[in-house]
Amino acid sequence: MGSGLTNKAVAVVGMCGSGKSVLCSYFTDLGWSSVYFGGVAVSQLKKNGIPVTEANERQIREQLRRDLGMGAFAVILKDEILEKLNKGNVVLDGLYSWSEYVILKELLGDDLIILAVVTNSEIRKKRLNSRPIRPLSAEMVDSRDVAEIENSEKGGPIAKADYYVLNNGTEQELKQQFAEFMSWFKAR
Repeated sequence: MGSGLTNKAVAVVGMCGSGKSVLCSYFTDLGWSSVYFGGVAVSQLKKNGIPVTEANERQIREQLRRDLGMGAFAVILKDEILEKLNKGNVVLDGLYSWSEYVILKELLGDDLIILAVVTNSEIRKKRLNSRPIRPLSAEMVDSRDVAEIENSEKGGPIAKADYYVLNNGTEQELKQQFAEFMSWFKAR
């Protein structure tokens, strides 16, 4: 059962450093609209004059979920998602929690597709340690992983994904897997 729309929303899910943003950029390169869930936390921090750091982002994510429930980001963003879906396909960057998944699945039905990108933990740690913006130490990655699994229900959408991409190799290998996903997507 779908939402009655002709367009689809693909939610890219995965742990920090798995390659979600890179995959999302492939969709936008194809002309898809994007909704960035992490932008909610960043905009809240900026609005309140609080520095944008990993710890502050975690705090505001968890605060929003305490205030609005575990589906907070889906509730906050659902009108934007529907508005963009009326114009074309949409990639959702950063759907985290099971509750967000449930809210959007009820809203969109089969028009919501979950694409999980998975990467070995050690590879994620190396990538996150060497990234130019907000690099994270291995200890920070472990801490974030635990917080996201225990406090943000992050594992559910990854476990329930419609399609999986393994991102342990080169960007060219990831692009090939994206092309395979798009073939699967178009054949649905």
